[in-house]
Amino acid sequence: MSGRARLALWAWAATLMAACALLPLVDPATWILQAAVLLSVQSGVGAAARRVPLARPLTIAAQAVVTLMLLTLVFARRQALAGLVPGPRAFQRFADLLQQGGDDIARYAIPAPLESDGIRLMLVGGVLVIGLLVDTLAVTFRSAAPAGLPLLALYSVAAGLSEGGAGWLWFLLAAAGYLMLLLAEGRDRLARWGRVFGGSPRTPDGGQGGAVAPVRAGRRIGAFALGIALVVPLALPAMDGGLLDGAGTGVGSGTGGGGTISAVNPLVSLRDSLNVDENRQVLSVQTDSEDLSGLYLRIVSLDDFDGTTWKPSKRHITAVPDGTFPTPAGLGPDVRRTETRTLVSAADWYAQDWLPMPYPPSGVRVAGNWRYEPVGMTLVGDHGQNTRGLKYEVRSLNVQPTAEQLAAAPRPSAALTREYTELPDSLPEVVSRTARDVTAGAANPYEQAVRLQEYFAINGGFEYDTQVKVGSGSEAIARFLKDKQGFCVHFSFAMAVMARSLGIPARVAVGFAPGSPQADGSVSVGLRDAHAWPEVYFEGVGWTRFEPTPTRGSAPAYTVTDRPGSSVPDPALPSRDTETEPSAAPSASDTCSAQDKKLDACSTESAAAVPVTGGDGPKWYALLAWALAGFVVLVILLAPMLWRLRVRTVRLGAHGRGEADTGPHTLAVWQELIDTAWDLGILPEESRTPRRAAARTVRLGRLDPTAAAAVHRVADAVEQVLYAPSPRLTAGLTEDVRLASAGLRAAAGRGTRLRARFAPRSAIRVTWAVLARWTVLKRRVAAARPVLRKTSDQRG
Repeated sequence: MSGRARLALWAWAATLMAACALLPLVDPATWILQAAVLLSVQSGVGAAARRVPLARPLTIAAQAVVTLMLLTLVFARRQALAGLVPGPRAFQRFADLLQQGGDDIARYAIPAPLESDGIRLMLVGGVLVIGLLVDTLAVTFRSAAPAGLPLLALYSVAAGLSEGGAGWLWFLLAAAGYLMLLLAEGRDRLARWGRVFGGSPRTPDGGQGGAVAPVRAGRRIGAFALGIALVVPLALPAMDGGLLDGAGTGVGSGTGGGGTISAVNPLVSLRDSLNVDENRQVLSVQTDSEDLSGLYLRIVSLDDFDGTTWKPSKRHITAVPDGTFPTPAGLGPDVRRTETRTLVSAADWYAQDWLPMPYPPSGVRVAGNWRYEPVGMTLVGDHGQNTRGLKYEVRSLNVQPTAEQLAAAPRPSAALTREYTELPDSLPEVVSRTARDVTAGAANPYEQAVRLQEYFAINGGFEYDTQVKVGSGSEAIARFLKDKQGFCVHFSFAMAVMARSLGIPARVAVGFAPGSPQADGSVSVGLRDAHAWPEVYFEGVGWTRFEPTPTRGSAPAYTVTDRPGSSVPDPALPSRDTETEPSAAPSASDTCSAQDKKLDACSTESAAAVPVTGGDGPKWYALLAWALAGFVVLVILLAPMLWRLRVRTVRLGAHGRGEADTGPHTLAVWQELIDTAWDLGILPEESRTPRRAAARTVRLGRLDPTAAAAVHRVADAVEQVLYAPSPRLTAGLTEDVRLASAGLRAAAGRGTRLRARFAPRSAIRVTWAVLARWTVLKRRVAAARPVLRKTSDQRG
């Protein structure tokens, strides 16, 4: 196998090894086999084009055309000419698939189902594009080092989306592929022209070691660098979050065959869908229930609290059950319940990924692509499905537990308690301490939950105020408890956290509070009815709604106790319209837009913008650490250029002051001339005499007569040093080298000049210097061993 063919094989392997970082993103991972086959065809076309040989641009064009035809054959053959040649319909098909893939990426969590053709096109097409770039740089242009950039881009995308714990394994695999590609290029270069101005390392028997020693040492250096790359990040501060943070605000769902769907936070979706400054109607509801105070329309539950925000857990989903839904978790047969029927009509401008429903639903009739998440008993749209203009019917249970049943509820299972009482270590102590103080004397979790509700809604001195700015630190909940001002997100999140601190399973529900009754018997749910409330779990009853937000929603009847001092708002009253009581409702704000008020979204009021975010800003030492890390990375990237500038200064500045300096100075400036030509793409050939090497440099460098004469003068001086019995000092060699270098750079293209400046090829001399010193050190150690052994024997 030729050197270039071997290099092409390693470019193919390096691309696939980097693409393995994408495997955790999709289930099943069989797409990698398809990508490997198509990538093989692409690499084979490149190898054939280079063997003809075709010009470099034609080789790249041939590979690009074949890649497009392969993608057409796999993804758009029905829209293509003869199933292979892409036309306008095929390109439209690609556009549709990419649009679908973009939607699915925003919807699906990890791992997404492979049945999405859009995601599969993005994966396979992305690998082919990266493979073409790597093959072009490493094989066609014989420059493997820059090929690491597309490989890094491929790995970075996977690392940014993945949230698995084995990210280091994929990094190790991708880095190993890149290192092997570099070593393959190095072996190819050494096989073609060997080392410049120095023989190969000699073996102990006096023979030539050839290219084996450089390759072996190169592997060691690569392994050492890879180890450093794995260890050093452990000492650097972590950066969480970001646009590609896998732990975003998604909720799990997927296709009937499994998987999860991740969608944006419901309040964010609702707010972003509305652009009018009025209390527009979102939903029109008709129900046979006589109690409108409990007509909360639940969108989704937020049950994962990571210290920064509450968000939906990512859970597996199933197809929507036919007929009656399973009994809600924890609901026992002794609890009174009635089934109600609710007809919902969504506005034609309201696009929500989740289906608003009364909780708990017992059945639903809805058109479109919807999936069922059993734990939260929610429906989420699949493949772009949303509520825009949708009409559907929901059957739900009106669960009516008594205070006695809630007070006598047994302890939940250990697994459920562990999952729904988890809190981060960063939670301020004042939060749990306040929860204990408020619930002091309570006999059971039910009484604790009621006292928490009354603390926020009645006797704690809290005010409902949408003008409160959402905090940005781990102390935000503590500040809310101190300032006692906020809106529904503050109240629901704070009560859920405090309940968890007491060992009570709790989560937060997001949806709509009861709307306003209309003359025709329907209920109008508007933007101002958007709401968030806590749900507390009681064994035998299930998830139970509480209402801690003052002047919003309605307190459930089972939370109204006979305890003195209790004055929970009348549960028979629906949530008050903000227009009728401007002093207490969110619409009273003069500075907050109506759209945001209706969502309780003044400032940054989405459910994702919980008043518990991490830190009041990065610490100074974190900024310093990142600045130092950035400086180190910058120095590493610029190290070849800096080394080259230093070497050039030393060589051209070493002016000979006598006959003893003539040889070193002449050879130094000649070396500088050879390295300059090498950096600009003229590979050195050790076997040529200085005169022939100069002629070759003049020819390949397309030098003008003045620069050519300068090259020949330097070559003549080198031959005199090498062959003359008494070499004499030749003046002006430094200026001749600078003149020749300027001529070489003038004849080269801009890209070649940039490559010569920032990634000079002659920087490989650093590796050779390390190899030489390593060889000398090993010889000294080997020579010292017999002496040490003999001395030890004599002492013995």
